[in-house]
Parts: sequence; C-alpha cells; structure tokens
Amino acid sequence: MKKLLFAGFAILFSFQLYSQERNPLIVKDDFQNQKKWVDSIYDSMTTEEKIGQLFMVDIFSSDPKVKSDKIKDLISNYHIGGVIFSKGGPMRQAKLNNEFQALAKVPLMVGMDAEWGLAMRLDSTYAFPWNMTLGAITDNKIVQKVGKRIGEQAKRLGVHINFAPVVDINTNPKNPIIGNRSFGEDRENVTEKAIAFIKGMQSAGIMGSAKHFPGHGDTDKDSHKTLPSLDFSKERLDSLELYPYRRMINEGLSSVMVAHLNVPALEPQYNFPSSLSSRIVTGLLKEELGFNGLIFTDALNMKGASNYKNPGEIELAAFLAGNDVLLIPEDVPKAVDFLLAAYQGQIITEKRLASSVKKILYAKYKVGLNHYKPVNTTYLVDNLNTVNDDALYEEAMANALTIIKNDRAILPIKDLEKKNIAYVNLGDDSGEYFLNELKKYASVTWVKANSLDEYVQKLKEFNYVIVGFHKSNANPWKKFEFTDKELVWLYEISRTNTVILDVFARPYAMLDLKTTANIEGILISYQNSKISQELSAQLIFGAREALGKLPISLGKDFPVNTYLKTKTLKRLQYGTPESVGMNSYKLRKIDSMALKGIKEGMFPGAQILVARKGKVIYQKNFGYHEYDKKIPVRDTNVYDLASLTKILASLPIVMELVDQKELSLNTKLSEMLPDYKHSNKANITLLQMLSHYARFKAWLPFYRYTLNEKKNGVSSKYYSDIAGSDFNVKVAENLYMRRDYMDSIFDIIRDSDLNPKLEYKYSDLPYYILKKYFEKEFHKPMELIVQENLYESLGANYTTYIPLSKFSKENIPPTEQDNIFRNQKVQGYVHDQGAAMLGGVSGHAGLFSNSNDVAKIMQMYLWKGFYGGKRYFKPEVFDEFNKCYFCDKNVRRGVGFDKPQLGTSGPTCGCVSMTSFGHSGFTGTFAWADPDKEIVYVFLSNRTFPDAENRKLIQSDLRSKIQEVIYEAIDY
Repeated sequence: MKKLLFAGFAILFSFQLYSQERNPLIVKDDFQNQKKWVDSIYDSMTTEEKIGQLFMVDIFSSDPKVKSDKIKDLISNYHIGGVIFSKGGPMRQAKLNNEFQALAKVPLMVGMDAEWGLAMRLDSTYAFPWNMTLGAITDNKIVQKVGKRIGEQAKRLGVHINFAPVVDINTNPKNPIIGNRSFGEDRENVTEKAIAFIKGMQSAGIMGSAKHFPGHGDTDKDSHKTLPSLDFSKERLDSLELYPYRRMINEGLSSVMVAHLNVPALEPQYNFPSSLSSRIVTGLLKEELGFNGLIFTDALNMKGASNYKNPGEIELAAFLAGNDVLLIPEDVPKAVDFLLAAYQGQIITEKRLASSVKKILYAKYKVGLNHYKPVNTTYLVDNLNTVNDDALYEEAMANALTIIKNDRAILPIKDLEKKNIAYVNLGDDSGEYFLNELKKYASVTWVKANSLDEYVQKLKEFNYVIVGFHKSNANPWKKFEFTDKELVWLYEISRTNTVILDVFARPYAMLDLKTTANIEGILISYQNSKISQELSAQLIFGAREALGKLPISLGKDFPVNTYLKTKTLKRLQYGTPESVGMNSYKLRKIDSMALKGIKEGMFPGAQILVARKGKVIYQKNFGYHEYDKKIPVRDTNVYDLASLTKILASLPIVMELVDQKELSLNTKLSEMLPDYKHSNKANITLLQMLSHYARFKAWLPFYRYTLNEKKNGVSSKYYSDIAGSDFNVKVAENLYMRRDYMDSIFDIIRDSDLNPKLEYKYSDLPYYILKKYFEKEFHKPMELIVQENLYESLGANYTTYIPLSKFSKENIPPTEQDNIFRNQKVQGYVHDQGAAMLGGVSGHAGLFSNSNDVAKIMQMYLWKGFYGGKRYFKPEVFDEFNKCYFCDKNVRRGVGFDKPQLGTSGPTCGCVSMTSFGHSGFTGTFAWADPDKEIVYVFLSNRTFPDAENRKLIQSDLRSKIQEVIYEAIDY
C-alpha cells in the first residue's frame, strides 16, 4: 500500500513538474511565491473583478481627455485587466499609464503593437527595421539583439506585453496587411527569426506574442476591413502556417494572438472567425499543439463576425472558444454584464473562469506587476532613443542589404578612375541621403529629365547609371509599386546603359518588372530610411559587404534565399561611434571646443573628422568661411592644406617609386637630379631629406626677392596683371609671374648654403626638389601625376591642386588678406608664397581638399598602401617610412611623416601611440593616424584668415586637445 501511495505521489509530483516546465507563464525559480501571489489575488476578487480581468481596451495616447476619462471609468467600475496603447508620444503615454495604474486594484497589464520598436528616429523612421528587413539577415543573433532592445524599450515605458512578432509566413505578395511585417516566406527562416526575436524580447522581462494564429500570410484581404478566408487543406496548414508555432511553443513562447480569419479546413462553420472557434483555439492551439501560455483574441471590433448582433455575444463566444484575454471589445460594460450573466447561468463555469484569470495573474507576476512601480518620466525620451539604438539599427540594416543580381561582378564598383557615374531617382520619395553618400566615394551626377528621350540623351556621356527606386518609409503599408511610366523608363535606360538598380522599398516591387535582362546589378535595400540609403551607397562602392538573403521569392529568376555575397574593397565606411567602440556622448565635447575656438577668434570655420577601424564616426562642420558669417562651412568645401601636401601628395609618389625600386631611402640627391652632382647637397640622401636631418635651410623667402622697392607689392620686372607669353605663371587673381623665374627658384635652392650644424631643422626645400624630380621622372606636371596615380583611383574627388579649375570660389574658404605680396584676398590660390610662384603646385604646399578626402589618404596609410581594391605600395614600404631613424639625435620625424613628441612638447596630445604619424599645416590644418587604436583624425581650418599672424589656434593647442578627447572617447 505504501508503495502504491509513494508511486501515486511520484506520478503527481512528476506531472506537476512537467506542467510547470511546459507552462511559459511560470517563473521557475520563484514558482511558490508566484503561486501564492496569484491565489491570494484571485481569492480576494469578486466575480465582477475576475471577469473584468479578461478585458484589454485600446487608447490612443494622442486622443483628447474624454477618451482617457472613459478608460478610467472602465478601470474603476469594471476592473479591466489591461490597456493597449497606440499612437502618441511616450511622455503622454507614460503619464496616462501612471494615472490608469493608480486607479487599478490589480495592476494593469499594458500592451502595445510595437513590432519595430517604441521610438522614432530624427528622419521619422521607426526605431528598428521591419520584419521583412530582419528576415534578410543571416545572423539571427542580430535579430535577437533587436528583440531584446525592443523589450527594454517596452519595459522602460511601462509596457508588459508587446504583440510581436508577426510569425505569418507571407507567401502572398498581394497581402495588404502583413507584407513587410512578415519575416518572409521560408518557414525555417521565419521560425528561426521569430524564435530569436521573442527570446531577445522576453529576456528583457516582458512578454511577446506570436501572431496571427493559425497564419495570416497567404491572403489578399485586410482583416481590419473584412474577414479574410484561408482556403487551404489541413495538411498544407500543418506543414506551413502552423510550423512556426510548433517550434516556438517548444521554445517557451509566452502568448499567442489568434487571427481574425476564416479557416474552413479547421472550422467548418461558414464565415466564422478563428478567434471564436473552439476547434482552433482549444482543439488545435491548446490540445494538439500543447500551448499553455496566454491566448489573446485579435481586436474584437473587427468586421466579419456577423452571427453576433448583441453586445457581449462575441466576447462570450471568444471566451468559450478558449481565449484568455479579450482585446478591444466594442462595449466593455455590456460585455462584462453579458459574461456575468453567463457565469451566473453556469454557461461559464468557475473552473473555466479561474483558468483564464489565473493565467492572466501568472503573466502579471512574470512581468513584475507583483511589485508595480510607476513609470519614471525623467530622461524617458532619451532612454528610448539611445546612441546604441542607432548602432544596432545600423548593424541590422547593414546585414540585411541583399544583392540579387551581379552580372560581370558589377558590384562593388571598382576602378573609379575609369567610371563616369550618373544617378537617376525613381519613386516618390527622396534619395538625398543616398546621393550624398554616393558622392563621398566618387563623382556622381544626379541626372534629371522630364521625358524618356531627354534621359536617354543626357545619359549617353555616362558609363554607369545607378537607379535609386525610393518609396516612402513612413510605415510598412505604404505603396511600393513602380508606375507604368517608371517601368518603361527603367527598361529603356537599362537597354542603353550599364545599370545598377537599388530598390528602397518592399522587395515585391520587383514583381512589376517583366524582365531584368538588361539590368546588370540589383540591390534590395528594403527601406528608404536615411541609414538604409547611406549603407547601400557604401555597399555599392565596396566599403561594406553584401550579407543579406532574399526572404521571399521574386519570380523564377530570384527564388527565396537568393544570396550573392560580395567582399569589401576596403574603402571608408560611415556609421555610429558605438559600432566601433567609441562613445558618442564624449565625442560631443568636440562640438563645444570647436565653437569656442571660433568664438575666441582662432579660425572662422573648420571641418573635423574622426574615423576608427575604417569607419568615419564623427564628421562635422563649424562656423563660416569668413568672420562675416555669410557662407557656412559644408562637407564639400575645400581647404588649403598647406604642409599636409607633403604627406598627401609628395610622400605617396615617393613610396610608389620606392616600391618600384626606382628609389631607395639611401638614394642620393645627385642620383635623382644630375644638376645636383656638383652642389653642396650632392650626397644628401632621401632619408636625410625627408627626416629633416640634412642641414637644409628652413625656407627661402623667394617672394621677397620679387617685391618692389617699397616692399608693398610686387615688382613689374617679375609680374604683370595681364597674362602673356612671358608672364604666364598665375600666382593669384590678375597676377602673372615671368615663367623663367620658376627656374630661378630651383637654382636658388640648389645653390643655397647648408646650415653649419647637422641637427633637426624642419624644411620645405626638399619638397620643392621632389616636385622637380617627379616631373622629370614622369614627364608630366605634378598636379597630373598625383591625380592619375592616386586621387582618381582613391575617389578623392575633392583633392586637387589649382582648385579654381574644378570648384567655384564660393566653395573655397579664403586663407589671408595679403597686403604685402599679392595685395588681395587669397581665395582659391595657394597661400604659401613659394608654391604660388610655381603656379600653385609644389611638393610642400598647394594641395586643397576636404576632410573626407584627407581621411581616405590617411586610411590608405593605415591599411599600409591598400585602398579601394588597389595596392599603391607594399606594406613593408610603408613600415620603412613610418619609422624614426634619428630619434637618438633628437629628431622625432619619420620619413616624411611627423611623429609623436620625444619629450613633453610636440604635435600631438601625447596620448597617441609611437606608431602613429601625421602632419600639420600652416593654414590651420592637421591630420593624424594611429595604427594601434586604428584612429584617423582630420582638422581643417583657415586660421590664417584674415591675418596669417593670428596664432591663437597654435597657442591654444586646440587641435591636440581635441585629439585627447577622441582618445578619451574610446570605450574598447
């Protein structure tokens, strides 16, 4: 007998353990306390209060006060169990939430349909991508991170259940309500994504809800407007629509929302909603699939349940079918009365009522409502919109972008020097961010036309056309189709041009195309958000890899899971600081420092850029071109780089020649230029010259030799204000120098005395000499050498000598009001007088650029001679130049590069590694790169305007202080 009793207790105990294990609402580590709390609350409730717990009502937090007063009445007098918030701002929602909770005897369960997050970005996009976009991601850990962050947002806002994710398998392109809300059409992919998403969300302490059971993906009707019908066999439903639910239930799914659908194979009654069917809710979901979690109806105020005319009938039917929570009923007071009468008439048994109400209470305990606290509104908006959210959105979008066609490996675009690229905008939304990002990599022209003939004519001069199809990103239901006119234009443009089509819309838009035969490259970017546009441009130019898989099928040419991966060409990316271990908040200190510099008269304006690990994560402009504040500084403005020319123009060419064995660091000057054989500089080596350890004079004032007797202008012996056969070297606006004087400059350098003592002395003169050597070696002007050998292939389209040949004067901040030599405002002409006398081109000065292009060259150095799929010189060549050969002689310089200080003072903050390198420029420029921390820092200004004697920037050490802030902002 004892053995039988023991066996019975064992069976009972094991059954309890099993039921606890299978019940996703139980807190396993705290079950006894949870059960005690549930039983205590339940036992203290009246029947009316128990019935009230079954109802969740909706409220738009943007609605007028009368609506909230109605909710308060339902809480106080009808004891509703929860509310669902929709539309409106977080602060109003939080305040209403707190007001509602204060009235509730049992804390309310607060729900939201926050499938893609609870916050809005500055460009009016939602916090996170649509499910369709997430469905393209191959790494489900990213989807889990998105789910977790959405859960954290919900928790912060006082939300306990997020009715997400949609697990409908969307096999119908015409589905008007699911579409972008589905992870796709591959059942395995949808299931894995849904599991990852809900695991992430539930790990944040809130409940998720899989919807819409048994599956809403294969219908072309909107359930908000009618009762859609799912006319498939039980076998088909079991193998496809129900597949995710089986898996998710085994993974601990907390709740399910039952769809407003008619499914004849599961419920024989004609036109009968799933949420009212006991065969579907109890027979299939509870019994066959073994689901023990919380079951929600879809909104009960939807159209289609025509069998129920009286208030409360539909709610009773839904409850008797097996649902636990009745969402958005038409009339709560009448429904409560109706259910109470059904209870009193024993239509609803106490056991049935207790089953649902206790499940609701178990769920409330699980989400922490046993220790309810009001929502703290302090920093609420900031907490919902964090920099880490931006980084996660970037990560998700970058992993979703999907190439589905890549004929002749057109993507990513290579060999920029051979490309003439046009951009054509189709669709009804802006492609501004896309175009601006494309222009960071290459010269891209936005071609606009009013007719197809005009397009065809204008596009003849281009060999690549990027077509951006941009549709509204305001919500996932927006129109996404091509117009008939757009299709005709696209067919003809692709017939006559090499085309890359980028679709910033629901991928089903591609089904409008009868053929894609003439389109060489097709990229699906899914959404038209700012970040999606920018990342897509980066992928097109090989800064990022294509990693996404097509989550749906687009005809026979592009089946589901189409997956064409590309490799990076190693070009600069652009993104968030947090994505590379930097701290946005700390970097913001740079803003105030730059503005203070302007206020204190250090410079009228500046461009500042920071990159880490190959990604630009801070790029801002400050101030104006001049102190008159008429022209603000923009990304595309080009500054006079002054001595940055040495490392951004001369040095790469020297490295190329060393790589080709045309030069070595031991090459003597007499071997480079024969006319130095009998000079006092004949045996000076390239190493000594470029290390500033060669006894060269610091500089020679060539321009002073050409001034008039009063020293207040130039001599007519050397200059003319009209160009002529003799006076053809343009020095400045309406100022031309005799060409033969250029030879005199080189003669003066060759014949100049050396300093008596061999010690460190910074000098420009070696770089004059290098210009002469380059032009002898390459048989062309230096400005063409660097363009053809470096800038064109780098995509450094804003980097140039003689900038007025490419840019308007309004795009070039001035550098000085020169009242001695040129007697004019120097704008668009090199500030350095010696370089000006060489026609604006020299090895030491004359280069103009913007911060983005400077960063490209510095990044090429960090990657040791590689950028954009091209190797400019071998890594060992770079290492040879980035070395301090004369440190023991107190010479901190590398070969061409400046290096960190050896003592207490020097060019940097003192916080950089000794492997770092860079240079500064007289006009107020600075560029530095650190291989150890993978940092590039660029500071461009015109501190010399209007007066070159202004040394406030130098005295303040602002550039180094900003560099210190950058290093303080490194989190890992």
